[in-house]
Amino acid sequence: MTGMTSTARPFLNRRLAEFGTTIFAEMSALAATTGAINLGQGFPDTDGPEEVREAAVRALRDGRGNQYPPGPGVPELRTAIADHQRRRYGLSFDPDTEVLVTAGATEAIAATLLALLEPGDEVVALEPYYDSYAACIAMAGATRVPVTLRPDPEQARFRLDLDELRDAVTGRTRLLLINTPHNPTGTVLTREELTAIAELAVERDLLVVTDEVYEHLVFDDAEHVPLATLPGMRERTVTIGSSGKTFSFTGWKVGWVTASPGLVTAVRSAKQFLTYVSSGPFQYAVAEALALPDSYFADFRADMRVKRDLLAAGLADAGFAVFRPAGTYFVTTDIRPLGESDGFAFCRSLPERAGVVAIPNAVFYDHREEGAPFVRFAFCKRVSVLGEAVSRLKVLAG
Repeated sequence: MTGMTSTARPFLNRRLAEFGTTIFAEMSALAATTGAINLGQGFPDTDGPEEVREAAVRALRDGRGNQYPPGPGVPELRTAIADHQRRRYGLSFDPDTEVLVTAGATEAIAATLLALLEPGDEVVALEPYYDSYAACIAMAGATRVPVTLRPDPEQARFRLDLDELRDAVTGRTRLLLINTPHNPTGTVLTREELTAIAELAVERDLLVVTDEVYEHLVFDDAEHVPLATLPGMRERTVTIGSSGKTFSFTGWKVGWVTASPGLVTAVRSAKQFLTYVSSGPFQYAVAEALALPDSYFADFRADMRVKRDLLAAGLADAGFAVFRPAGTYFVTTDIRPLGESDGFAFCRSLPERAGVVAIPNAVFYDHREEGAPFVRFAFCKRVSVLGEAVSRLKVLAG
């Protein structure tokens, strides 16, 4: 028996033991077994523009990207990303030294945190947060310090307490991890809030990692302001973007990082030992997608706004308290008006009760009690599907 591995010690290391299987896998499996409409995981049920899909087919047939693409990403895509940032936000990035293509935003987040953090560093992040944030901070050996976005029922949105954010920064803080438009709450941080974040980062000499994958999904009077555009932020900000949410090709996994040369070099050093390269032919297609006319982005927002309004109204009619999102394609609701308070139990019973799947927001919190009564629904689905979901949810209203 010598030389065999002992099973007395758990196989998964302590840093990741708290995470387990994601809630998305559990709820998607529940949707499949019950036949419920899956409004849990955030992926569209239709493909994006036909011309973009055909661009991928053309790249495959022409033999572009079928072998390993360049480590930083194909030049055409890096140039398109730089052009996009300049055209929309007035940000100038060198496509050769300040742009890095990644396997989606998830790898961009992982590579960035693994590259920039040392064990013992603290990361201040806005809670609730996308679940990979916590896992990647843990893998880097750092400590997450949540600052909670708190519900404002009168404004039907979640708000950032800037004093709480400032108090969370200590001598061990290495970086701020910001997400706007914000998943899961749908909050879009205002220019005033982002200016205060920028001033804090400059004052305390902090790096900022900003997840802006929903940059093109802002509604009504909301404005997306990239942090890198604010004074003092260009050289200390790593901006993460993605094609999946904007062009409805989430399976292609094409994301990117834009930052100063030193930061991009650091992130690339970690990224090369993760996927190395990915999504070869799709990179050429996304390069063409980023060059689509402004009318595409306007029509995309208008389509999603209609879907948001349909689902938000249906949820309100079913008895939920609804936080109308200013961005993303998620609606956060409060289940307490339905006489419920445990989001986990509610979401696990909802497929049988109403034939719909949602996600309990508590999974996005360190302080689980803060998120207990909140539930997230995705509206990036066909109008007919959302209409059927709304019809099914009426059973909750009695």
